Amino acid sequence: MAKDSIESLDSAELLELVKIYAKNWLAHDGCWFLAIEKKLGIEKAIEFDRDAWEQFTQIEARRIKEFLKLENNSGLEGLRKALKFRLYSTINEQFSKYITPNELVHYVKACRVQEARRRKGLPDFPCKSVGIVEYSLFAKTIDCRIETEAVSCPPDITNPEFYCIWKFTLKE
Repeated sequence: MAKDSIESLDSAELLELVKIYAKNWLAHDGCWFLAIEKKLGIEKAIEFDRDAWEQFTQIEARRIKEFLKLENNSGLEGLRKALKFRLYSTINEQFSKYITPNELVHYVKACRVQEARRRKGLPDFPCKSVGIVEYSLFAKTIDCRIETEAVSCPPDITNPEFYCIWKFTLKE
């Protein structure tokens, strides 16, 4: 039977559509970045990317927080839950684990952005400065007491088993 609207899809089809939407969003983000990189260079593209992520990550976090009905100070457990609902959580292999009750580490095992760049013969995107903006503002939007640290992220890879690693600490 042909599907003619989102409402006609079953749950498995909806999940597949979410993955398609996430891939499309990420492809658009990549096309936008590469266009700026080509015209203005990587430093300017990274500057614009940081500015865009500063806005987007807070919008994304607020919407996820509302969807999950998280309290304003939902702590690291609220953040752990919210990270699972980020748009690219359906297409990047990632997981989070507690180191201590006040420290959560988030690991990105497979990153579509870096994998796409490698397929195109491009060097890894030095995403650390963008990631600091993205992850710290996402975490602070979930709970303003959370501090974020890049443990490993291009160009500063300390653990080659993962594309990036982020540490979140709840400050009381």
